Amino acid sequence: MTTYSATPAFARRALAAAIAVAMLPAAALAQDTAGSASDSDAKTLDTLMVTAQRKVENAQEVPMSITAINPEQLDVLGSGGGDVRFLSGRVPSLNIESSFGRAFPRFYIRGYGNTDFRLNTSQPVSLVYDDVVQENPILKGFPVFDLEQVEVLRGPQGSLFGRNSPAGVVKFDSVRPSQELNGYGKLGYGSDDMINFEGAIGGGLSERWSARASAMFQRRDDWVENTYPGPNDGLEGYDESAGRVQFLYEGDGFEALFNAHARHLNGTARLFRANIFKPGTNDLVDGFDPDKVSIDGLNHSELDSHGASARLRWDFGDYSLHSITGYESVETYSRGDIDGGFGASFLPDSGPGEIPFASETADGIPDHSQWTQEFRIESNTGTAFDWQAGLFYFREAYDVESFSYDSLAGGAQDGYQRIRQTNDSWAVFTAGTWEVTPDFQLRAGLRYTWDEKKLTVRDYWNTGFVPCVLLEKCTLAQLAAQEPDGDLSAAPKDNKLSWDLSGTWRLSDDVNLYARVATGYRGSSIQSAGAFNAKSVADPETSTSFDAGIKADLWDRRARLNASVFYYEVKDQQLTAVGGSTGNANILLNAKKSVGQGFELDFQAWLTDNLLVTLGSSYNDTEIKDSDLSVAGCAACTVTNDPELDEEGQPTGNYLINGNPLPQAPKWSHNLTARWGLPLAAGSEFYVYTDWAYRSEVNFFLYESEEFTGKPLLEGGLRLGYNWGHGRYDVAVYGRNILDKVEAVGGIDFNNLTGFINEPRLVGVEFKASF
Repeated sequence: MTTYSATPAFARRALAAAIAVAMLPAAALAQDTAGSASDSDAKTLDTLMVTAQRKVENAQEVPMSITAINPEQLDVLGSGGGDVRFLSGRVPSLNIESSFGRAFPRFYIRGYGNTDFRLNTSQPVSLVYDDVVQENPILKGFPVFDLEQVEVLRGPQGSLFGRNSPAGVVKFDSVRPSQELNGYGKLGYGSDDMINFEGAIGGGLSERWSARASAMFQRRDDWVENTYPGPNDGLEGYDESAGRVQFLYEGDGFEALFNAHARHLNGTARLFRANIFKPGTNDLVDGFDPDKVSIDGLNHSELDSHGASARLRWDFGDYSLHSITGYESVETYSRGDIDGGFGASFLPDSGPGEIPFASETADGIPDHSQWTQEFRIESNTGTAFDWQAGLFYFREAYDVESFSYDSLAGGAQDGYQRIRQTNDSWAVFTAGTWEVTPDFQLRAGLRYTWDEKKLTVRDYWNTGFVPCVLLEKCTLAQLAAQEPDGDLSAAPKDNKLSWDLSGTWRLSDDVNLYARVATGYRGSSIQSAGAFNAKSVADPETSTSFDAGIKADLWDRRARLNASVFYYEVKDQQLTAVGGSTGNANILLNAKKSVGQGFELDFQAWLTDNLLVTLGSSYNDTEIKDSDLSVAGCAACTVTNDPELDEEGQPTGNYLINGNPLPQAPKWSHNLTARWGLPLAAGSEFYVYTDWAYRSEVNFFLYESEEFTGKPLLEGGLRLGYNWGHGRYDVAVYGRNILDKVEAVGGIDFNNLTGFINEPRLVGVEFKASF
């Protein structure tokens, strides 16, 4: 594996290369565009406004690596009824995957994320929806509809967005109400009787009040047949609905925006498939049929969430005071046949569905609440120095239930656990911008956070698994007796200072250079005790990131190129070792250090007045650096890491993972879109839109193996459409995953070569009317 030293020389060379890339197209086309670029009728790119620094700014002037996704792109990418995972790979360095299906997305930025599937886990990528953080991983899957913009902020965002954002932030902003009557309706129909509906309507209620209501509904029939005579004949279907209502009051020096939203999901949990890899390779077995599976357990997922927020702003001349109050609650239950097959056979020639031992489990959140409150004051003096400061409070309390079932006994329940977790966090923060000269600007931010978390096992019993297999019933008291201190609770307390410092140097009206150093942290995580697990607490992880880049508008704003290089270190990174042959445990670990380095590039251009092209690319080289860290390897796969040896030189069953890349961290990712339009008479247009996303291979787990290495994946979409009425009406035919690529995108490693695959090809038609 080629590595690069994270030295200033490397950064200078990479930045010089990025600048050269930015300048070469301009030089090459300077003569060709000299005449046409000055044409007032030529297409130009709109100014991109973002709120990455908690205020509205031109993205080209923000010293940070940012990509924004606009409403048209969201319409195209979501046309197949996809959940939030359709954003994966659509901007540089963003990966999203899930072992829970639509309910529980896991986000990664620059290869930095968390593969933990527990419902009380945290992630280093924060998701902020309408200025309210969505902390629980189930909340992060709220549907994407009626949005003004999605922003992906890469690198630590601890100063302004708080803890649990050391990798970055994904920020969703809904369309706000306005006095003008406006809205849209969209209806699509596709493969497997897929129905995709969205609609919104809004306008003024009075001189001061306006409102907007929006909703979505998605449904798809089961498209996978269960060939085993079990309880599920068909799988992978779902129906999902969500709605949002907003009320906006605009007074003299005061504004209030109220938001209420809800979601309902009923469908299939992630579908696991036993023995889908050829031993010794990551090829799918000969004759693999994505439309069929053989399982003997139940598979089901249901979810209900609701929330509300109040965003208030008072203007006092040179200062503004903001108050953001948020409430979120979610209930969910997901049950799956984790072994991905049927029966239990230890024969070496087990069939496609046969497995060494059965595993059927479920997890749920029966009770949950999250409250957030922020007060923030900002200056609007128009002087060389502007600042903002605030206070933030976070409170989350919820129960998590875990169930196990015996598929060989008709699905009888043989285990149960219920835990209670609470999390209180307080923070004080400030940030400032100083215009040192008209062409040079400095920004800095500070945030100090106090964090308290407590977990208690409230109920536990088990009859089917060790260490209680010889007991009539393993109880809460017996579980406590297995703990070294007999205490099943844990209550870590953390406090941490996060900061960032950046500078922007304006080379010209169209070109800015920037550099940024920032820190972030993720609070302690707790693993409850259980049949396979001892209680464990992972220490907080901290990250430090260095970025440098260029932001340039080219060819009289017909093109735009943003490029950056980065290097980051994570100390005490929290990792999760899942499964393995030495106990099938879910274990929390701290790695001494992990590092990542690479570059990102965003390019968009009107190549002609009818052809708009965007290109995104990223390189992420991640590495775990801990010479003593080892994890259990899988029982059935071919592990390629060195085995850990005991004092007598004998293998322990674990494997050393020093030098491995982080899991679910592709080195390369690229995305491309192209929209060509042919104007017709009377404000109508025929257009073709295509989009493509590529990622290189990924590790599914902390160790490296032949089978559980995901192959490179290329997925594309195509849309042929006709719009009229100056864009108010649109009808189109489309395809998603048009090459019908079928690849494994994740696995389960504790008893066989079980994996799960990407979404299949989908084709459909769609009509949209706007007013």
